[in-house]
Amino acid sequence: MSRRPDDAGRRGQLIRESAPLFREKGFEATSVRDIAAATGLQSGSWVYHFKTKQDILAAVMEEGLQRALERIEAIGREQLSPREHFRSLLRAHLDTILAPGQDFIPVLLYEWRALEKKSRPRVVALQRSYEAVWDKVIAQLHRSGEWAQPTRVDRLLMFGALNWMAHWYRSDGPLDVAQLADEAERFFLRAPRARAKSVAGRRIVRRTGPARR
Repeated sequence: MSRRPDDAGRRGQLIRESAPLFREKGFEATSVRDIAAATGLQSGSWVYHFKTKQDILAAVMEEGLQRALERIEAIGREQLSPREHFRSLLRAHLDTILAPGQDFIPVLLYEWRALEKKSRPRVVALQRSYEAVWDKVIAQLHRSGEWAQPTRVDRLLMFGALNWMAHWYRSDGPLDVAQLADEAERFFLRAPRARAKSVAGRRIVRRTGPARR
């Protein structure tokens, strides 16, 4: 049986309206009636598009990652220096998790454990594609000398810091999203790691902590 032209629109509506509910109330606390009321659909009619509430949760996460991936891939097609590219990625990422109405990725961050294991591979595949774009830019920054020595945990630490902003950022605070991205750029790229210097044939290492006795 073929679907009517407005079916895709209704499916998209279910995803869009469910995202803020999952974010504000939590996945478990959001009922089928809540979703029906938000979309204006009858309680049982949404099963035509999704078999279970779990399917909606997976679709919300996939939609968020797909949108975010398309956005940063578009940035990659611009003629930017590595640092400009990194700055644009930071702004796009923070806008995705902090701007009003951007609920998809926060749902991914808050409700990942609620997602059934069978639904995770599709989400993980999109996540890896998203992270691969960042890895490429970090490698470019390393070649330009602006990222001293990338390690396996650099990206994990970076995303940990960025994503945690969803917990404390306030839109009525002193910084908007663009300004916050600029501060993040300065923080991540502010200084190279300590390097050894040779003075009069002696190898002297600058230390950041107390000298050993």
